[in-house]
Amino acid sequence: MDYNEILKQLCALSGPSGFEGPVAAAAVELLRPYMDEVQVDRMGSVVGVRRCGRPDAPRLMLDAHLDEIGLIVTGHEKGFLRFAPLGGVDPRMLPDREVLVLSQPPVPGVVACLPPHIQTSEDMDKARTIRELTIDVGLSQEEAQRRIPIGTPIVYRTGCQPIGDKLLCGKALDDRSCFAVLLDTVRRLAHEELDVDLYVVGSVQEETHSTGAITAAFGIVPQLCVAVDVTHGDSPDVSKDKTFSLGSGPVIGVGPNCTRWMSQRMEQIAKDLELDYQVEVMAGHSGTNAWPLQVSGEGVATAVLSVPLRYMHTPVEVVHADDLENTARLLAAFVRNLGKEVPGCD
Repeated sequence: MDYNEILKQLCALSGPSGFEGPVAAAAVELLRPYMDEVQVDRMGSVVGVRRCGRPDAPRLMLDAHLDEIGLIVTGHEKGFLRFAPLGGVDPRMLPDREVLVLSQPPVPGVVACLPPHIQTSEDMDKARTIRELTIDVGLSQEEAQRRIPIGTPIVYRTGCQPIGDKLLCGKALDDRSCFAVLLDTVRRLAHEELDVDLYVVGSVQEETHSTGAITAAFGIVPQLCVAVDVTHGDSPDVSKDKTFSLGSGPVIGVGPNCTRWMSQRMEQIAKDLELDYQVEVMAGHSGTNAWPLQVSGEGVATAVLSVPLRYMHTPVEVVHADDLENTARLLAAFVRNLGKEVPGCD
C-alpha cells in the first residue's frame, strides 16, 4: 500500500472530535472494496463488515479512530476568535500556528502571538493559557460574528508529507495512520478465507470520550477486538523508558487492558514472521479505545497494537512508513485462523 498517498488524502481532510463527516466519507470509499458492507452508524463512525460465511462465527472488531484534536469557537472579540480545545491540545505550541476555521466556506486564520520585541523576559519564559489566546481571521467584529458562529470547529491548516527517506509528517496521524494500517490489513486478506466475521471500525470522538468505539461495539457485539492506535515515539529529549523507536516495528501492549492470550499470540506471530516488534507495558488504562471496549456488554477479549509516533497531538506528528507496513503484516497474520483460538476468550 502507498501510505504516502493514502495519508496525504486522509490527513488533508478535517475531522475534529464531533465533526468527522468529511474524513468519514473518504474512509467509507477507501474501505468499501474490501468489505461486504460499509455504513456510517448513528454516531458517525465508519463500520465495515466482511462475513466469513460460517454459522455463529466469532466477531472480531478492528478499531482505529478517525477524529483529530482541534479547537471550537467560543466567542468573538474585535473580530478575533476566542476558542476552547477539542481533545488534548497543548497551549504551548499554539501561538503563530496556521489554522482552518470550518465555517461555510472555511476561513484561514492564525493564532495570534506577541513578537519578541514587545515581550518582557518573563513573558518569553511563560506559556499562555488557551483562554488568553485568540485567532486572527482578518475580519471585523460584525463579519466574524456573521460568518463564523459560536460552536464552529477549527483544525490545524496542514496535511501530511514525507520527510527523509521513510518518515511521514503531518496532522492527524494520530490516528489516521492506523486507519491506513487497517486498510492495508484487509487488503492483504482480501482473497483469503477467514474463520471470523471481520468488522473494521473507523471510530469517532476518541480524543474526547471514545464515544464512537463504545457505541459501535454495542452494535457489533464482538467477542474480540484489537484497538490500533499510536504510542509515543523516541526523540533526543524524551526518556527511552517512556518511548519506542521509530522503524523498530509495531508495539504490542501487555497489561490488564490486554487479554493475555491475544498479546502472546501477537508476539509469537511476530517471531514466526521474523518481524521486529516492541512491547509496551500498560499497567492500567492504555489510553486507547481498548479501555472501554474491553468492558463493552459482557466483556470483550482485547488487544492493543500501536505504531510509534513522535510529537503526539501537534500538527507535525511523525511516523515511520516501515512501522505502518509491518503493523499491517502482523495484524493480517493475527487475523488468519483466529477462530480456532477463540473459545473461552479468557
